[in-house]
Amino acid sequence: MAQTQVVVAFHAHPDDEVILTGGTLAKAAAAGHRVVVVTATDGRMGNEADNPRLDELRSSASILGVDRLECLDYADSGYGPDFYPDPPGRVRFGRANVDEAAQRLASILRAEDAQLLLSYQSNGGYGHRDHVQVHHVGQRAAELAATPRVLEATMPREVLTRIGDVARLLRLPAPYEPDVVRAAYAPRATITHRINVRRFAQQKRDAFAAHRSQIGDGLNARMFGVLLRLPPQVLGLIFSHEWFVDPAAPSGPVRAPQDDIFD
Repeated sequence: MAQTQVVVAFHAHPDDEVILTGGTLAKAAAAGHRVVVVTATDGRMGNEADNPRLDELRSSASILGVDRLECLDYADSGYGPDFYPDPPGRVRFGRANVDEAAQRLASILRAEDAQLLLSYQSNGGYGHRDHVQVHHVGQRAAELAATPRVLEATMPREVLTRIGDVARLLRLPAPYEPDVVRAAYAPRATITHRINVRRFAQQKRDAFAAHRSQIGDGLNARMFGVLLRLPPQVLGLIFSHEWFVDPAAPSGPVRAPQDDIFD
């Protein structure tokens, strides 16, 4: 049996842990590795007293087999051209002092003796200011904690382009605008890790379903209702892989992506 390792997944908001890495985390947990999830924000834009998102995050983490869950408690910065002022007594993560936030994450990496940090690419995937900040804070925290390896969650840009074509036909909201998609995530040829998560598609679906407050209503709710009724075999085809880039890998096309985040 492979040696047990510790992976810390650093995400911007509750529900990102599922969308980008849910299958990978469930796969690591099933293999006996210790899985830790840290979110930068609690999902609140302000100081709303009624915030179901942390409870939803706990449910999601339990479904995925996460061993430890932490939140750095920054405020959500929001997506779009308007960068709102900080709410009273809180700092939006997009304005957080990078070294200060990195020290907080590094303390978790040290305490866990983590061998691997999952973070985001410098473009934040699709440019969300909190996702870009995850990259900067994660990169600095790994340096401070001397974490041996970092992988950056991504997806093939070509896939997002196809999704964007459908999204525009269905009039789904951002981030599917053509100018965003052209520079989003990573070209397929640069992806170093392509993780087969077919066996964990149902866990990923159930974990996402735990984030009920993010599903919305109207067309989004109807589409999600259809998704919930799909059989596991079909879910496995839809949620078959998750992708990562190793920032330490040599530049240039990748011939054969790895199928294990610990490779």
